[in-house]
Order: sequence, then C-alpha cells, then structure tokens
Amino acid sequence: MDPWDDGAPGVLVLPSGRRVRGRGLREPLPPGPLPGFGVYLLGRPPGDLGWEGRWVRWPDFRLPASPEDLRQALTEALDRSATERVELACGGGTGRTGTALACLAVLDGVPAADAVAFVRRAYRPRAVETRRQARFVAAFGR
Repeated sequence: MDPWDDGAPGVLVLPSGRRVRGRGLREPLPPGPLPGFGVYLLGRPPGDLGWEGRWVRWPDFRLPASPEDLRQALTEALDRSATERVELACGGGTGRTGTALACLAVLDGVPAADAVAFVRRAYRPRAVETRRQARFVAAFGR
C-alpha cells in the first residue's frame, strides 16, 4: 500500500519519513485513498469505518482513560505506518488527535519537550488544546 502523499490534508511527516494522517471524524472523509489502519480517540467506539482500527477511550478535552492503551495503539500505528496508510482521529481532529500525534512523534524520536511545537508547526497550529494535554505529551517521553 502506498503511503500518504506529503501534501494531502492532515498528513504529518515524522522525522523518520513515515507519514500519518490526522483528521476529525465530524468532517467529511478527505478525497483520495482510504487508510489501511486507524487509531480512534473517542469517548465511545467509532463503529465500522470500513478498515481496520483500534479504539482508545478518550473523552473530549480530557486525557486517555488508559495511557497504556494509547501507547500500545500508537506503537502499532507507528509500526504499521512503514507499509500502510495510517490515520489518527477524534471528533474535531485537533485536541486529542494533536496530542496523540505529538506522542507518536515522541515515539519516532522527537524530544518530548519539542513534540507539541512540532505537531503545531507540521499539522495544525491549534493542535493539543489544553495544558493537561501538553503536560501529558511531556510526560509521555519519560
């Protein structure tokens, strides 16, 4: 499966060169190829999206119910992004998705102290919406 195009909406290029897409599920599905795998950061399961995915229980404006579940899902997403189109998504695509993308960037080698700025620069300027989410990213690297 071909990776995401660098210029496609929501695509974040990690330091390793792997590409993942962030998006909001309340928005229409972007044009182009579909993901092969997704991590869905929601208060309740997303239902069938037509491709393989993992749900991480994560209510809006909060932190994941199980940080270990998030770490496992992101590790799988990073591994699969080497050969598959992977997306991370929440309702709006900014807070939870931005936080998860920053944590994924940490797993890919971005220092935890720089991960929020990296995602805001490369994905969305308002990604990672709360101070608690930013602190979560900083602690994720430990």
